[in-house]
Amino acid sequence: MSVMADQLDTGRPHGDALQAPRHPTTLVVVPARHPARWLGLAAILLLAAAALRLVATNPRFQWEIVGKYLVSPIILEGLFLTLWLTAVTMVVGLVLGTALAIMRLSSNWIVADASRLYIWFFRGTPVLVQLIFWYNLAALFPVYSIGLPFAPPLFEGSVNDLITPITAAILGLGLNEGAYMAEIVRAGILSVHREQHDAARALGMRPRLAMRRIILPQAMRFIVPPTGNETIGMLKTTSLVSVIALYDLLYSAQSIYSRTYETIPVLLVASFWYLVATSVLSILQVRLERRLGRGRQPAGAGPVRPSLAFWRMAR
Repeated sequence: MSVMADQLDTGRPHGDALQAPRHPTTLVVVPARHPARWLGLAAILLLAAAALRLVATNPRFQWEIVGKYLVSPIILEGLFLTLWLTAVTMVVGLVLGTALAIMRLSSNWIVADASRLYIWFFRGTPVLVQLIFWYNLAALFPVYSIGLPFAPPLFEGSVNDLITPITAAILGLGLNEGAYMAEIVRAGILSVHREQHDAARALGMRPRLAMRRIILPQAMRFIVPPTGNETIGMLKTTSLVSVIALYDLLYSAQSIYSRTYETIPVLLVASFWYLVATSVLSILQVRLERRLGRGRQPAGAGPVRPSLAFWRMAR
């Protein structure tokens, strides 16, 4: 009876072990200090300020010449040709690479080995050598003819008239890029689970239809990131066409400083436009990747926060 009275008086169960504390302790979380990070940041800022001051105050950079040629018609025409050549060669490389990837995965060993041979050859030889080869193709075949085998040709022409510098650039860059894109597309196709192939077959789809409607759309999530990197790389690789006298951005800059001997400022102009173009392509790549990866972000992964200001434009 005394125990029941105690319980009625206190309103709590009897015993010290079951009693809740009257003043619960509040835990204060103190963030860890990282002095090394602040020291590293200060060192980076000091080095950046010193480099900026060195570049800004050195009169040999000739910044007034840089401003003069920044929007020069010759430079802008070269920039347009560089962008156009990048787009065309990437389209050629993507279409050819997709065909080669499907051939590589074919059950027909002749088709698969033909794709392997193509990839082996074009990945194993430098792209500069391929450009020069296509540009000098007339040394091997001065005349081309179109017609039936073992019959008089229906049409003949000069290879020099057919293989212009722009044609040689498209062939050299596009065929080389096709070999690299073939491996990228093949990896994307292999990333799709085998059950997707079986499901398409169960629905009565033919392999070609299943590849177009089921496999390739799912593989794009794995194909787009490396393809974006290849596009940015191709934008810079187009500078190699200057060796075949094609007026791209670099060759346009070379044509200016070969007359004026203002080498450094004109090269700074070309570098500026290359940086602008690659930055725009990077922003487009980030936005496309986020669109394709919508709803597939793993649990617990926070949003990506790029550190540079121009990356935030893509958000």
